[in-house]
Amino acid sequence: MPGDPTPTGPPGEADGLDDALLTVRAGEGDEEAFAVLVHRHAPALVRLATRLLGDQAEAEDAVQDAFISAWRKLPEFRGRSSFGTWLYRIVTNRCLNVLRARRPQAPLDAVGEIAAPEYTVAPDRIAEARAAVRDLNRELAGLSAEQRICWVLREWDGQSYAFIADTVGITQQAVRARVFRARRHLTNALGAWR
Repeated sequence: MPGDPTPTGPPGEADGLDDALLTVRAGEGDEEAFAVLVHRHAPALVRLATRLLGDQAEAEDAVQDAFISAWRKLPEFRGRSSFGTWLYRIVTNRCLNVLRARRPQAPLDAVGEIAAPEYTVAPDRIAEARAAVRDLNRELAGLSAEQRICWVLREWDGQSYAFIADTVGITQQAVRARVFRARRHLTNALGAWR
């Protein structure tokens, strides 16, 4: 694996290339090409992992592990899906493993809140919004890992059912069922916030 996958110097020649070509070059051992791929995809993957795991440090670890795994397995990558989809699948699987290993659930106060943007709003509205986010995080932590991943990919990341099915490795019908059950649970649990 490259020593530091995040480019810090001036943009290199590889920066202007598309993912498919960069993936081929990285598979041939081009560390600069892989660094560009990491730089392009890391922010979205860390956001995804943070939403799934509820912890920034754990999310960064999961994404780092995913990039290490991707670097090692790049020569085997056949391009049946895009490099980004392949990374989503690796990160999602890492997060799913972390969530499954967490059983029993972490204490509710250990689940981090999703940072809301700061606005100039009345204090009572801010307190209400924080309470709603806290309750949503608590209810998300109560979902099964499989439902949580499908719901987060669909509702927060706006991914299609086909993308989620490909990423998680299940059918679109199974994705729809998991998202439906998660929505129903959250709607019932958070009814006071409607």
